Amino acid sequence: MNKKSNEELKILVGQATAGDKKALETLVAGMQDIVFNLSLRMLGTFADAEDATQDILLKMITHLSSFRGDSSFTTWVFSIAINHLKNYKKHMFAHYAPSFEYYGDDIENAKIQDVPDLTQNVEKDILAEELKMSCTNVMLQCLDVESRCIFILGTMFKVDSRIAGDILQMTPEAYRQRLSRIRKKMADFLGQYCGEYGGGRCKCKDRVNYAIQNHRINPLQLDYAKAAEIPLEAVMDVKNAMEDIDDLSQDFSFCKPYQSPEHTKQLIQEFLDSTQLSIIQNS
Repeated sequence: MNKKSNEELKILVGQATAGDKKALETLVAGMQDIVFNLSLRMLGTFADAEDATQDILLKMITHLSSFRGDSSFTTWVFSIAINHLKNYKKHMFAHYAPSFEYYGDDIENAKIQDVPDLTQNVEKDILAEELKMSCTNVMLQCLDVESRCIFILGTMFKVDSRIAGDILQMTPEAYRQRLSRIRKKMADFLGQYCGEYGGGRCKCKDRVNYAIQNHRINPLQLDYAKAAEIPLEAVMDVKNAMEDIDDLSQDFSFCKPYQSPEHTKQLIQEFLDSTQLSIIQNS
């Protein structure tokens, strides 16, 4: 969906709630990549992000009539998504969240040299890139849920502190302060341990076989390698003018945006084509 003004989106919402399928498809197409990327960072894996994206988009569809235009449409969808993801209990890390202490200990003490070659003839550079994206994404699970929300909104989506404060029900000042502290915590950890984004000794290429052995990556299921990257601007139309919140120069470029998987798009399209849609619109 091309960038549309809030007034245009309000018109589309009105048309969609009146039963205009094309308008509804336009709204869904404009939100699905944003929702998927938010879900991926919040939950840590592609499979869980796909499931949550479907849930959130269906929730968006069935609550369209409650959109009043008091905020931008994107902000409204963010609020639905954040509330859903903060309470999401079906993902891999819901009950067994990692910690920075665990990550650090694993980097320092894992006997990576004792693991045989498990690459199954997949190029090691490809597997190393997969591990880098997976590891840094899962690392976000070391943050508590609200801190993760703050970091993702501020660092990946660069949401204006006033908007983020509204979404998370805190003052803009509190949001900026917490974002700065969380960014520093992430930067300190990466700087100490990560050789890809900091000065640490951990190198993804050296840990590929260890990661395969521990089911952190699968040479036959490379989610990040097969995902299509999209421009960061495509998921940033909720941004107004992000204030300078700290003087960190830390590289957080692992927060790359991706297209939502075709499987997710197909399932949503099947729902839009089904008779369920008219039943829900009329409920």
